[in-house]
Amino acid sequence: MNTENEKAEKRGLSDELPRLECFENQFKNYSITVVIPEYTSLCPKTGQPDYGTVTIEYSPDKNILELKSLKTYIQAYRNLGIFYENAINRILDDIVAAARPVRAKVKGEFRPRGGIYSIIEVSYPREG
Repeated sequence: MNTENEKAEKRGLSDELPRLECFENQFKNYSITVVIPEYTSLCPKTGQPDYGTVTIEYSPDKNILELKSLKTYIQAYRNLGIFYENAINRILDDIVAAARPVRAKVKGEFRPRGGIYSIIEVSYPREG
């Protein structure tokens, strides 16, 4: 693999993004689903825009994600060069780090590009 491909594969994984804020949860044993139908980012190889819907489902423990900070966080992907798979995994990791949920799932459904429609899904706790 050449150096240019290796750089593209890792782009967006360590870029600084706005902080996800939380507030204290008052209840137990329920789930929250947040649907973000206007996710955008940039392909790290071509620079072309990628569009999709990101769905976040989680069961809070002590903290709940504050939606304004989540919106700002997701909007920061708009100018970020990152592969779909990396974006969805990073979103999950950042949510887990911020809110420490009991469980969480992030699903990305990306618009067709070149006739291919991609769906990426990742869960916490991670298996294996």
